[in-house]
Amino acid sequence: MCGIVGYIGFREAWPLVIKGLKRLEYRGYDSAGIALIGDSGLNIYKKAGKVSELENFSVGKNLSGTIGIGHTRWATHGAPSDRNSHPHTSNSGTLSIIHNGIIENYATLKEELLKRGHFFNSDTDTEVLIHLIEEIYKNDDVDLLEAVRLALNEVTGAYAIVVMDQNQPDQLIAARKGSPMVIGVGEDEYFIASDATPIVEYTKNVIYLNDNEIAFVKRDELLIKRLDNVVQTPYIQELEIQLELLEKGGFDHFMLKEIYEQPRSIRDCMRGRIYPNEGFVQLGGIKEYAEKLKNIDRIIIVACGTSWHAGLVGEYLIEEYARIPVEVEYASEFRYRNPIITEKDVVIAISQSGETADTMAAIEMAKEKGATIFGVCNVVGSSIPRLTHAGVYTHAGPEIGVASTKAFTAQVTVLTLIAFYMAQQKGTITKAKMVELLTELDLIPEKIQRALESNDLIKEIAAKFKDSRNCLFLGRGSGFPVALEGALKLKEISYIHAEGYPAAEMKHGPIALIDEEMPVVVIATKNSSYEKVISNIQEVKARKGIVLAIVTEGDTEVKKMADYVIEIPDASEAFLPLLATIPLQLLSYHIAVLRDCNVDQPRNLAKSVTVE
Repeated sequence: MCGIVGYIGFREAWPLVIKGLKRLEYRGYDSAGIALIGDSGLNIYKKAGKVSELENFSVGKNLSGTIGIGHTRWATHGAPSDRNSHPHTSNSGTLSIIHNGIIENYATLKEELLKRGHFFNSDTDTEVLIHLIEEIYKNDDVDLLEAVRLALNEVTGAYAIVVMDQNQPDQLIAARKGSPMVIGVGEDEYFIASDATPIVEYTKNVIYLNDNEIAFVKRDELLIKRLDNVVQTPYIQELEIQLELLEKGGFDHFMLKEIYEQPRSIRDCMRGRIYPNEGFVQLGGIKEYAEKLKNIDRIIIVACGTSWHAGLVGEYLIEEYARIPVEVEYASEFRYRNPIITEKDVVIAISQSGETADTMAAIEMAKEKGATIFGVCNVVGSSIPRLTHAGVYTHAGPEIGVASTKAFTAQVTVLTLIAFYMAQQKGTITKAKMVELLTELDLIPEKIQRALESNDLIKEIAAKFKDSRNCLFLGRGSGFPVALEGALKLKEISYIHAEGYPAAEMKHGPIALIDEEMPVVVIATKNSSYEKVISNIQEVKARKGIVLAIVTEGDTEVKKMADYVIEIPDASEAFLPLLATIPLQLLSYHIAVLRDCNVDQPRNLAKSVTVE
């Protein structure tokens, strides 16, 4: 959840670290801090609030030093405050640490350290860890690297940490378990971060630390070993991130930019994977398992949040075209209920970041039970692609806005390809039908571009809804996951309470909420449920509800009943989620802006949930 940045080299560390924290602020923005070692020793500056608050606080202070660590926080242990901000220091004040994750046994460790005379200045689990490291460092006659290694063998939980010693200003020590960490390799300099976004400006060469690895970093030296003290040979990869994708590019917010990137991101998802004229799908990432897919009993999709909604769309598509039973599970619940999993099951794990803690735990459990695991992920080199047997990258590009937009449609696109690929392998779809579907899929980016042309109309409608306190979203079939996703977007960024329901379920309870102040957003495109959805709209109108309908271009029947109508291009039911989602993303965005909400960094949220 938190963002960490470290630097050691020949440059001044402060400007590099502060810029890196701004790039990582989507991971957490409750507080921020930086520790530097310069001629005057160790200087630490930290402040509750966003990185800009830290930047203002530091004006006029001593910011010199070519070694530094920085942190932007999403609070777990201890409320957001100056005292709970990272970096934290050891009992003597000579060691400092930044940490992403949770130390689960911190209370037991803290109790023992208090008995030994330690004094704590914060409520965090992180401060306990740096005190433990110093306790071992001073009493066990070992160097700092060994002290960190021994301390980490005593803790339970997840972490990505960087440790710095003011008495040894030529080294940093980093380690990870369950939280991401990447090391950028330069000429006589190294960069450390939670992901590659702060690094790409300075070097394309990176090393992704694996779980239970610890790195000893000097300006001209890098040593990586496992926690069991076995030295590792680092594997250097080349980054593919384009720097311009990390900027707003003239848009007011990253979220709006990413909504408008969807024609491109969906095209990139399909590139080299679909052959419409031949009626053929090629997925190199799972090609090795093509034969196994013919004989599997079941597919289990595990995911969280928006990725779970994408999984629901995948369920409709895979069952429709490949005729394989599908279950869609919240990863956070799946891992705790002792599910029945066999070697004939395939588990598809979906995660934008590739670091979602609950999803990773679900993967580990399913692997232990013998299932084959596929990953659907956006971030190359992240943990989930390395944990799974095979998988498909979404190629959506960096998504900075905390509320997911292009990642969702990219996931749906990849799941659509997986459904068609499985149908192709099992022979449950004709070549003629595949040609028809892929030809239409190839046109979806163009249709999404047309759907984006409703932006001005949606902005006008948003002004009518901005003061609402509640909102219902209704859909049938694959429109139901779209309703869920629309409701999630609205509550995430505008703080309006919203719920998504299957349209037919409205009369089984939610209809009691409908009155003249209740907006009801209905996915009412022309598909197999069209007539049923019209009946649902009539039920809402009979109770004076306000209806906003997402309809197929040229629709006249719904227009007669609905208060507001947004048209999307006509498409097969299989591709409805990709198109119907676009106006809901824009609606949520404009409502949030009109309510003066922080669209890119909504309260209490973070982009990558790396803790349980």
